[in-house]
Amino acid sequence: MFTTLSSLVLVPAAFVQLIVQQHEVNLIGAGFVAGTAVVHLLYFMLLQRGYQTGDLSLVYPLARGLGPILATIGAVIVLGERPSAIAIAGLVLVMLGVILLTVQGSNAPMKHPRAAIFYGSMTGIVIAFYSVWDKFAVSRLAVPPLVLEAFAGLGISLMLAPYALKRWDQVKETWSKNRTEVIGVAVLAPLSYILVLTAMSFTPLSYVAPSREISILFAAIFGAHFLGEGHTARRLLAACSMVGGLIALAVG
Repeated sequence: MFTTLSSLVLVPAAFVQLIVQQHEVNLIGAGFVAGTAVVHLLYFMLLQRGYQTGDLSLVYPLARGLGPILATIGAVIVLGERPSAIAIAGLVLVMLGVILLTVQGSNAPMKHPRAAIFYGSMTGIVIAFYSVWDKFAVSRLAVPPLVLEAFAGLGISLMLAPYALKRWDQVKETWSKNRTEVIGVAVLAPLSYILVLTAMSFTPLSYVAPSREISILFAAIFGAHFLGEGHTARRLLAACSMVGGLIALAVG
């Protein structure tokens, strides 16, 4: 729903940008846009499955903590970036935060911890992959961020259309009950990633990938406080360790 709604606005805007700026996306660039659609669909499916089975304050920080670690490694191997010793120390802090998140304590039980760890970890791997992939698209191939996000979202919508059409009663029911949330995600998710892609177009990935993960701290706070998920002290300590590590990555 949210990719379909956002496509109604972003795709016409992307066409206008291509026409006004007289920008041409070659066949390789178009292939990267299609690849982005596939990888981001996998990301959304894994993340939402993690939300269904586990705690927000475990799944989200784990996914977002692993993502920049692997993305930084990918930036070194694939893009030739060279992080400093401070950045390496930041990686260690993030890894410590991940360990704190994934070790179950003796107080309130986690909601399906193994499943949450699995889906959070898999989501982190996909985040790292699409970060390197999209960085290459917007910086090396000069695909405009708006164009990449608009047509990747359209691709996701088209891939999910057969599934949605077979369950049209469920679609109508979901829209009736959750239209405010759907519209909110349709606005916020593409907007946030267009900003990320814009930063990627002129900034090293080893800076961008960590800096966007400050949201880890907020997810841990919201999950522990508003959703009553427990393990508050340990998860906040882990989130702070990860945020400190991500800041060190960006500085380094």
